[in-house]
Amino acid sequence: MDEAGLADDNKKKELAAIVAPTPCLFICAKLEAELSELDEEDQKELLLSYGQSESALIKLTKELYKLLGLQSYLTAGKTEVRAWTIKQGSSAPQAAGAIHTDFERGFIAADVVSYPDLIEAGSLASAKSAGKVRTEGKTYIVKDDDIIEFKFNVSK
Repeated sequence: MDEAGLADDNKKKELAAIVAPTPCLFICAKLEAELSELDEEDQKELLLSYGQSESALIKLTKELYKLLGLQSYLTAGKTEVRAWTIKQGSSAPQAAGAIHTDFERGFIAADVVSYPDLIEAGSLASAKSAGKVRTEGKTYIVKDDDIIEFKFNVSK
């Protein structure tokens, strides 16, 4: 839709009713093209000027994950942070298996901290000293904002 349509709640309700109960997402291709050429700060400013909190690409990704029953968790090391996609409701060993089947097979435990807790603490060491990092076992169900370090042992 055009830029004006993004702010027209009545038009969006009318269009959503046509496809109900299927979820719908309203995208302005011109706005998305403009966003792709801006730095992060300017993107935020432009989105706010259209009454939007995030880009359609972010909204589309979130909606697709929800429809497909998927979620992500993070692993972080000294040189790399990586997101792993898993099914919602996955246990810690199943999530470990997304990295490598040996991680699932030899799963011992998972050290877990939520993304908001890590950001608030400022570092993993600070999060640990604040008691925000916890050790979870085989029955733990991974949450969407988890940052996990797996402990595993695979003997031959």
